[in-house]
Amino acid sequence: MITGMLVILVIVAVALGGIIALNWAPDRPLSTLTARWAPPPSMFMPLLGMQVHLRDQGLRDSPTPIILIHGTSASLHTWEGWVRALEDNHRVITFDLPAFGLTGPSPEGDYTIAAYVRFVGALLNKLGIQSCVLGGNSLGGNVAWETARAMANRIDKLILVDSGGYPSISTSVPLGFRLARLPVLKRFLEVVTPRILVEASVRNVYGDPSKVTPELVDRYFDMIVRTGNRRALGQRFAQADFGADAGRIAELKLPTLIMWGGRDRLIPPGDAERFHHDIDGSRLAIFPDLGHVPQEEDPARTAAAVIDFLQARNDA
Repeated sequence: MITGMLVILVIVAVALGGIIALNWAPDRPLSTLTARWAPPPSMFMPLLGMQVHLRDQGLRDSPTPIILIHGTSASLHTWEGWVRALEDNHRVITFDLPAFGLTGPSPEGDYTIAAYVRFVGALLNKLGIQSCVLGGNSLGGNVAWETARAMANRIDKLILVDSGGYPSISTSVPLGFRLARLPVLKRFLEVVTPRILVEASVRNVYGDPSKVTPELVDRYFDMIVRTGNRRALGQRFAQADFGADAGRIAELKLPTLIMWGGRDRLIPPGDAERFHHDIDGSRLAIFPDLGHVPQEEDPARTAAAVIDFLQARNDA
């Protein structure tokens, strides 16, 4: 009996060792990632003890820039299609939030929504922006509307794309997110990150998983293994209080476009209806075939809705 158990333990140990060896992914220094993921017009702006990865594109003399905030484990690259569609007539600013992309961890390790709102305020001050259109996807949407509530005099219009804000009722959470929330596995995942896990997580948030290309998976994988990001992601989930301020969404009193993918299983379309109900006078656009990142999955069609929203306000 003892010999049999030892054989089983040896087999398990060898198998586990093989899995670790095949998926060993130590942190990658920023210097090894910038050539591919931060070509011009990318820049790194000193802010709050970090070097923030940022792009400032389009009409630099625009009085009301459009500022776009990405979601969890994403980066400014998720907005590239929108930037191309908007930059001829607008100034468009995108950046990597602390804990994500090439910006990397915050020196304070504070990833609460309140900390992100302070970060956005500091960024506006640094860039000398007094008024802007603010948009965000998922976590970025949550940060956007909380910023609009906290700085109502500085946010002219709001764009919420599959935004966080209400208590979580996900029908399918990407496996990578589920594992990152488990205290037992957090440290393990800081050095072992199977690329297939990243691919499965990205496919999970697309309405049509066939659109997920190897280059797209490369980008998400490289952003995840940027030095410090995996530990920061675990801290972010530990600090998250999903839906804590949901009762204050109705306080928003500004033109708002609510955009959603009809196949979003992370934040289901029912939340789009809740935002639409709670924000008086808001506009709702549902894309039945898209998932949780519609701005990335179909940038041309979703950007057209943004342009229409902005133009309607300009004509009003």
